[in-house]
Amino acid sequence: MDPRLLATLDAVVRLGSFAAAADELGYTQSAVSQQIADLERRVGLRVLDRRPVRPTAAGKVLLRVAGEVRAAMSRAAAELTALDDGRAGSVRLSAFVSAANSIVPAALGMLRATHPGVDVSLTQLETADSYDGLLRGDVDLAVTFDYDRFPQPEPAGLHRTRLCRDPVVVALPATHPLADRKSVRLADLADESWIGTPVTDAHLGLLAELARSPGFKQRLAFDGDDFRTVLSLVAHGLGIAPLPTLALADTVDGVVAVPIAEKPLVRFLYTCRLATARTPSIVTRVEECLAAATKDVIAY
Repeated sequence: MDPRLLATLDAVVRLGSFAAAADELGYTQSAVSQQIADLERRVGLRVLDRRPVRPTAAGKVLLRVAGEVRAAMSRAAAELTALDDGRAGSVRLSAFVSAANSIVPAALGMLRATHPGVDVSLTQLETADSYDGLLRGDVDLAVTFDYDRFPQPEPAGLHRTRLCRDPVVVALPATHPLADRKSVRLADLADESWIGTPVTDAHLGLLAELARSPGFKQRLAFDGDDFRTVLSLVAHGLGIAPLPTLALADTVDGVVAVPIAEKPLVRFLYTCRLATARTPSIVTRVEECLAAATKDVIAY
């Protein structure tokens, strides 16, 4: 079976239309239609429902195979790259937003000092998208995370190394009565106005459970992934927010981060790459730089 036909099927399903797949692949829409028809002739089954575009049972089997083929090709490319000395070349790095604007710049500064001939591209991606990028061969190394109460193991075919613990703290206005505490009990915050974000809102219920309190109601919602906006809302007295420590690496005037007295919710940061027999030396070097930079930002 021609892997190019599987790639076309994947693009059509992922993008939701023949036209969008044609744009991404550099084909005409007619060529995409012909390739899907060719694939269906070869397997003897329909692989797509057209209206709306979605895979049939046969199409889902082929999409799984397509993912396995891409991952195998990506592993082969990584192992071939590992055969050189790593003094030049390129690394495609992805990271979630609070890592991308804190530890990653420091790490890349270290890399530039020792490997000036290496080109790096950085893409801001959330963890699930980074995993997909690694398996698709679009990313060489990713900075990812999960939470101790919500573990999300890496997909098969990937290798993950823990960078550090990143405890969740409470961001308070500097004028808050509890801002000078070394730690704060969650129960003392039950009646506060909490700022919810797509990342932290799901954890308010858990924090309330830890505090044995029915409180922790979201009073202000922010739909975005820029924690500086949340910190600015806190600084202006619009509420308090639970945030990972790394999110406060770039501090905002008027905001104080206070540790949680009870057993805190902890985020774990990782580097993740393809699980291969050999790892390109430059990827290993970037991992080392990320580990060193993380120690400068977060206390273990």
